Amino acid sequence: MPASSPIGQITSHLHNLLSQSQLNHAAEFFIHQSLKILGLLSLMIFIIGWLRTYLPQDNLRRFLSQHSVLGYLAAALFGAITPFCSCSSIPIFIGFLQAHVPLGIAFTFLVTSPIINEYLVVLMIANFGLWITVTYVLAGLLIGISSGIILHRACLENELDPSLYTSCSPTDTPSHYTHLSQRLHRAMNDVINILHKLWLWILIGVGIGALIHNYIPEETLQNWIGIARPFDVPLATLLGIPLYGSCAAIVPVATVLFQKGVPLGTALAFMMAISALSLPEAIMLRRVMTLRLILRFFAIVTLAIILVGYLINFLSSQL
Repeated sequence: MPASSPIGQITSHLHNLLSQSQLNHAAEFFIHQSLKILGLLSLMIFIIGWLRTYLPQDNLRRFLSQHSVLGYLAAALFGAITPFCSCSSIPIFIGFLQAHVPLGIAFTFLVTSPIINEYLVVLMIANFGLWITVTYVLAGLLIGISSGIILHRACLENELDPSLYTSCSPTDTPSHYTHLSQRLHRAMNDVINILHKLWLWILIGVGIGALIHNYIPEETLQNWIGIARPFDVPLATLLGIPLYGSCAAIVPVATVLFQKGVPLGTALAFMMAISALSLPEAIMLRRVMTLRLILRFFAIVTLAIILVGYLINFLSSQL
């Protein structure tokens, strides 16, 4: 139809409005997420840096190394009660690494924190019911702990950026700080140093996430997942990885998938992949570790999510 006709002009005008609306939403998402992540990042780095001036790091490292079972469980539970997305969990993850916490335990927190949080539990109980919520929480803990153990056994510490430990010197102990001003100065230095390394990567990652978040229709995802059986769990997981959003925000999408006949484990695998793994997260992690370690981390967590998705599908089919 000619663009000069009345209907053609109306169609063109609506298309422009839609494109402008999507662009505005993407810009709002970018600004909101950037400010949230940078603000939270600064706050958490400052708090962790301040607490580290009171914490004997050698004792912490020795305890977690000698009591690995408790260490993994503590990291998973701590991750479960922190309401962070995958990108917002990175500052605490970096703080663990700087305190020489074993790599596997630090990764357990990084995986568990975005998958489980108290807001998510409330939303899931309202949308899915209690038993599904409990199953999801246990699955999230299992994925975090198993992924951490596998990464620890692979001995990949040499894949980390050595600059993570440059601020830790033999004199950097609790007794080295005698005044509150010294502790606060140390914490502020941590904020400046880490933000200097990460701010650009954060903005790039959030920008990519904003475009994906606003330009991929939910209906497209539903159609792709619905026609992929019996390979719907791997497809749902792989589709979720490039997307970016908090687990709580994706609950309504997973609910719609489930209501439209997508198996429960498939819908939950999709939700876990979005929350635990994202392209912006990979871009931010690239600043502190090698690409090979990032790929291994993503591969192990992806495989764990797929296995758990199939397990939930099997268990739900027996009920």
